[in-house]
Amino acid sequence: MNNKLVINFIPGKTTLHKMAGSTKVLLFVLFTIAIIATFDMRVLLPLMVVPFAAIVSMKPNYKPLIFLFAFMIVTVGIIGTVMLLVVSPDVGLTHVGSHTEILQVSDRLYVTSETLWYVLVTFTKRIASFATVIAFVLMTTPSEFASGLSFLRLPYKVCIIVSLAYRTIPDIARRFIDIRNSMQMRGVELNSKRTSLGKRLKYTGAMLVPLIISSFGKVETIANAMDLRGFGRLKKRTWYAEHELTRADRIARAFSAVFAAAILFYILYTKFLNPYPVTMWCPFVKLENITKVNVFDTLFFLKWFR
Repeated sequence: MNNKLVINFIPGKTTLHKMAGSTKVLLFVLFTIAIIATFDMRVLLPLMVVPFAAIVSMKPNYKPLIFLFAFMIVTVGIIGTVMLLVVSPDVGLTHVGSHTEILQVSDRLYVTSETLWYVLVTFTKRIASFATVIAFVLMTTPSEFASGLSFLRLPYKVCIIVSLAYRTIPDIARRFIDIRNSMQMRGVELNSKRTSLGKRLKYTGAMLVPLIISSFGKVETIANAMDLRGFGRLKKRTWYAEHELTRADRIARAFSAVFAAAILFYILYTKFLNPYPVTMWCPFVKLENITKVNVFDTLFFLKWFR
């Protein structure tokens, strides 16, 4: 179950697995901030390569990872791009500052090279974010996650809640599979090709009721157990998952200090000292040819009311 859900409860044997939870959370937060802070493809590509390299180095079970990435590519990459082209086909003009049509279907539905560049940049940004999350989940156990959040000075009650929620995901998935198997043993066809989509949705909704009830029962049991053990009486607590820093931790924290300084400098330079005229840099658009446009002027559905 752990491998199927990409969640580990026992640290692995690789260098990344053996690092302290505080180091892992620190790296995750810095990479997340760096990805959020930029729309520059020249910066996003290295930020995307690093988590992929981390995933490969941990030698995980690739089957669920392939499914997760394929699902994201279909939903965010294909469906999201089609919806964007329908709702706002000239979004590239707003974020890139230029307009070069390469395909025109009608007066209000067309494709520009700048819009395709915007789609590519945003897709790269989302893939980098998703890969960072997957790499963090693969290398971090729930207890290490809680200790890492405590390292960031979050209240330990919040850390425990996050850890419990993290641990509950496999249990909920296991209960859902058990309920589904029970219904199939009673003659309910869920995976048959003869079962219509409406019936599948109906049966799935029926499975959610016992799943929610059993989950609330589990929450009550955990809450009572924590109360009996005196949880919340003291202002501080220790974490058994947090261990002494290894050589890899020291190297990673030195890198984190340099990386944090670079992120701060990048934000100050690109947002205040020398801001770019538009949202993102584009290799085939020169700086002197950039045109600033209001974002509401490129929304396709607003043109219906004109």
